[in-house]
Amino acid sequence: MEIETIKKEIERLRTQLRRADYRYYIESDPEISDKEYDELMRRLQDLEKKCPQFIRPDSPTQRVSGGTLEGFPTVRHKVKMLSLDNTYSVEEIQEWENKIKKMLPKNALLDYCVELKVDGVSCSLIYENGTLTIAATRGDGQVGEDVTANIKTIKSVPLSLIAKTAPVALEVRGEIYMEKKELELINQMRVRSGEPAFANPRNATSGSLKLLDPALVAARNLKYFIHSFGWIQGTQFQNHTEFLAQAKALGLRTNPHNKHCKSLTEAIEYCLFWQNKRDTLGYEIDGMVIKVNDYRLRDTLGTTLKSPRWAIAYKFPAHQTTTQVKKVEFQVGRTGIITPVALLEPVECGGVTISHSTLHNFDEIERLDVRIGDTVLIERAGEVIPKIVKVITSKRKGNEKKIKVPDTCPECTEKILKEKEEEVYWYCINPDCPARLKQSLLHFASRGAMDIEGMGDSIVEELVTRRMVKGIVDIYALKKEKLLILPFFAEKKAGNLITAIEASKQRPLGRLLYGLGIRHIGEKTAMTLAQHYKTIDRLLHVSEQDLQNISEIGPVMAQSAVKFFASAHVREMIEELKAKGLTLTQESKPIKKSPITGKIFIFTGELTGFSRTTAQSMVEALGGKWVSAISKNIDFVVIGANPGSKYDKARALGLKIISEEEFKKLIKE
Repeated sequence: MEIETIKKEIERLRTQLRRADYRYYIESDPEISDKEYDELMRRLQDLEKKCPQFIRPDSPTQRVSGGTLEGFPTVRHKVKMLSLDNTYSVEEIQEWENKIKKMLPKNALLDYCVELKVDGVSCSLIYENGTLTIAATRGDGQVGEDVTANIKTIKSVPLSLIAKTAPVALEVRGEIYMEKKELELINQMRVRSGEPAFANPRNATSGSLKLLDPALVAARNLKYFIHSFGWIQGTQFQNHTEFLAQAKALGLRTNPHNKHCKSLTEAIEYCLFWQNKRDTLGYEIDGMVIKVNDYRLRDTLGTTLKSPRWAIAYKFPAHQTTTQVKKVEFQVGRTGIITPVALLEPVECGGVTISHSTLHNFDEIERLDVRIGDTVLIERAGEVIPKIVKVITSKRKGNEKKIKVPDTCPECTEKILKEKEEEVYWYCINPDCPARLKQSLLHFASRGAMDIEGMGDSIVEELVTRRMVKGIVDIYALKKEKLLILPFFAEKKAGNLITAIEASKQRPLGRLLYGLGIRHIGEKTAMTLAQHYKTIDRLLHVSEQDLQNISEIGPVMAQSAVKFFASAHVREMIEELKAKGLTLTQESKPIKKSPITGKIFIFTGELTGFSRTTAQSMVEALGGKWVSAISKNIDFVVIGANPGSKYDKARALGLKIISEEEFKKLIKE
């Protein structure tokens, strides 16, 4: 692949993964399967490995996926809640063991705990002196949501530990879930009352935890299994089997199917046993988790930024079934992308009724040659919305209808088009399209952009539906008394949102540029533009060549930015934002003169004292520069634990290589 093609592919994958994260964690309404998500992530990881110069701190590969739910205070986890790496075959499990063996002493004896991977919502419980004090969701791994009041309604969560010898403080972690029979009853009631049915138990669990009335949560009859602990005071455990036994003695609910396996062969056999028996359980599982039992060996293995090295998830093969395509509808995203969605003849697949599937884009429709009326094979991987695997052409009767690209936007009836013939997506180019507007407002208010706390999906839906907000500028015309007429808005909540909107006026130019949602301009590029041009007025007059003179900006980004700022609609919006009092400038950070002023740094491996982003910011503050790709111009190569191929390339080029400790000393000089 050519370098520019790789760059575009990386941006496309990041966009898809971010949308998937938002739908899964914030909306509790996923639109792609776990397996498909994992495939996108693996593809992105492969491309970033091939072209490390394109790795960015905000890439989905650099962090634990996730986000904070609206309506609950946040909790910072004392020990990061990581996610697990996935495997899909026995061979991949064996490769994992071979990999970790190389990191352990040759005489290390490996045994494992194997657990059912319950399909629910991760949650931590903190007990102090034996009493439950805080319950928090995983969130983004570092900051979660305080759901203590809701968790206390779950009868399988003890409010007090029963043993007199309870630890001084203990954080345990587990999975909140809903049983299949409970989901069936809830969905029957929702359908009778005109509400949409939950797609699966995990969605129902996530939606239940978001309820602001604990009494409603109690009626959902959620349950909880303990599977690990985050930290402890007052005692220690030697291994995981000991912890699970002690947790049970304390009155905490552990899964009765946890098994101690003396070898990987035994562990694999147990995984395959449950692969065949999964449907006999009263709750959904989507795989098994294999954990190194010995905690000392876990300490040796450590973690990556995203996952523990001492554990792996084995995901079960996807459920498959056949059904018929009854109709195709078209959805409109924030950037105007038109996504075709197949409405299916409802069919049960793995205990869940499936009624729709995304078709992604019109190239995918052509590739599959799927038509309205076709019988199709669908695959439900990870218990979420399925994908169409193939068309059963032998069942065609001749009256199937080809799916055509619509002439106009399904929401606003404006013309749709492709920006380039080779693109796979069609777009609605109307900036005032209601469907685009909702997604644009959510992006504008997001944490990485203007950070307007409280402006979540339900609020935006009301504001747009009632035409109280017809564009971004209208956010800054909202008044407290207008908000009070909306459902669920009391005096305090309305006041808090107005305060958050006022506070957002002080966000620097880089945050605003990112929030405006310029195509191909991500968070880092938006900051680069802001730091280079300082004011919005200078950006209004830049040329493509001007932008391409900035090393981080390529021709696609430059063309997109110039086109955006040339729009009369955008220029009018910017003038209105000025009138509303927004900060449309970027202050330069004062740079200290130091021994590293003018020096170029690159980082590889995992830092322990601070994140790579923090280290890069330190370099910038002291007048240095950092890059992502190895070259002979680099002054310092800073290596952390388990450095990658950059380390080998640096040695081959004879570059100066320093440790994290040496880097700390250098920046303090």
